[in-house]
Amino acid sequence: MRPNYSWPALLAGALALSAGAAGAETLTVRMNADIRGTDGINRDANTDTVLHHIFETLVAFRDDLSIGPLLAESWTVSDDGRVYTFTLREGATFHNGEPVTSADVKWNWDRRMMADSGWFCIPFFDGAQGLKVEAVETPDPRTVIFRINEPNALFLRQLANIQCNGWIASPANANPDGTWNAEAAIGSGPFTLEAWEKGQAVRLARFEGYRALSEPASGYAGDRTAKVDGVTFLIVPDSATAEAALEAGQIDILPGIAPDRIEEFRGKGLTVTSVPGLSFTPLLIQTLDPLLSDPRMRRAIAHAIDFSEIADVRSAGQAQFNPSAVAQASAYFDEDFLAWPEYDPAKARALAAEAGYAGQPIKLQTNTRYQGMYENSVLAQAMLAAAGFNVELEVLDWAAQLDNYLAGTFQMQSFGYSARLDPAQMYGVLIGDKTKTPTRQWQNDAAYQLYIESTKETDFAKRQALFKEIHKLMAEDVPILGVYYEPVVDAVRPGIEGYAVWPADKTRAWGVSRN
Repeated sequence: MRPNYSWPALLAGALALSAGAAGAETLTVRMNADIRGTDGINRDANTDTVLHHIFETLVAFRDDLSIGPLLAESWTVSDDGRVYTFTLREGATFHNGEPVTSADVKWNWDRRMMADSGWFCIPFFDGAQGLKVEAVETPDPRTVIFRINEPNALFLRQLANIQCNGWIASPANANPDGTWNAEAAIGSGPFTLEAWEKGQAVRLARFEGYRALSEPASGYAGDRTAKVDGVTFLIVPDSATAEAALEAGQIDILPGIAPDRIEEFRGKGLTVTSVPGLSFTPLLIQTLDPLLSDPRMRRAIAHAIDFSEIADVRSAGQAQFNPSAVAQASAYFDEDFLAWPEYDPAKARALAAEAGYAGQPIKLQTNTRYQGMYENSVLAQAMLAAAGFNVELEVLDWAAQLDNYLAGTFQMQSFGYSARLDPAQMYGVLIGDKTKTPTRQWQNDAAYQLYIESTKETDFAKRQALFKEIHKLMAEDVPILGVYYEPVVDAVRPGIEGYAVWPADKTRAWGVSRN
């Protein structure tokens, strides 16, 4: 039986704030942690979710992972594949009443591409990974032209990349000295930033001046009309408290419930919606670590872990083991991407001995903010211990673990990547020079060249073949231990209409209403 909860004062205060003005129709969505900022540079998955309600990219992914219109209502591509001409949505307006113009697009682009901007997506556009934007031109207020160095299969997909936050913000967000005003978030999206009660809630209000596209909403593309007066993203770190709040009617939408709880939630009269996901759940290995730099040690660790068992236990059978950067939900996936060192503890012991392993401690960093990461680390530790590895769990708060990931300061980590909607986008964040970009997990020149080819190739079968070559190299090198792709499972209160999940695993509050 679930215990009775006495709501913490902070939660009670945040719930009071979420009630809004008398008669206002609002949605309350649970977040497990606060956002990191409003500039799109200092980001994580929660930050991305909130900011994409306020700001809009030129183009966006649809539910089927194709590219559709958003701030740009249409675009053309030159015959040589090097010139993209976008027409901005008629009537698009920033929250301060100023029209969105091509000059604003260029201002945002130039700002992000500055060497000291901190934008982690610069290598996707500066030629470092093949694609280079050579010029951005503004022939008239509603037309913006991007000129790229050569045809590229990923250009539109990188403009739509959710984690890049390449949306168009009003220049009014900048201070007089050019720095970003940390309290500002003036975009063109269907919601405005009403209040950021740090540590408690982020409250959004419907933008009455929003002029939507005629194309139906799909994914992040199309008609984003808000059908409620406001949305409160309520910060509730503890999962049990969040579940109790959902049952009590204090929360309307609870993203990311455990798959093994689906029937339990449905039995309580809640709606549960699910879909196969694209969020990658791996164990990271620091290949620059003196002990783990030996591929034999990494293969030994791979042989010691029953990944299929972890995937089955953690997802209640809704997800299968997948060590690759190509999810089962991707059109590019087939069984070839499941090739991996098989579960064999005896082989693990033999390989570790061959590599000279003598029981040195291996620290596996994890956190309890994301229960899946913690449980994956516990299961992996037990399996590794059974095969003779001395693995110590290092339980950190999520912010500290994320900082360690960004700096590359770990031996192993239980981690999760938010959804990348094209396999090349996932490979793009995994492969690279670790000494220059510590978040890269795999430094392999041959794999990198194959990745670059995959960004240029437009033929489906040829791209798939390139991804398979990359995976074959990964299975030999074992730079990362992919486990599974997290299914998207959300619970919703009765009376909420129009809410749906999608493979990108991003909450969407536009188009949602109460009956």
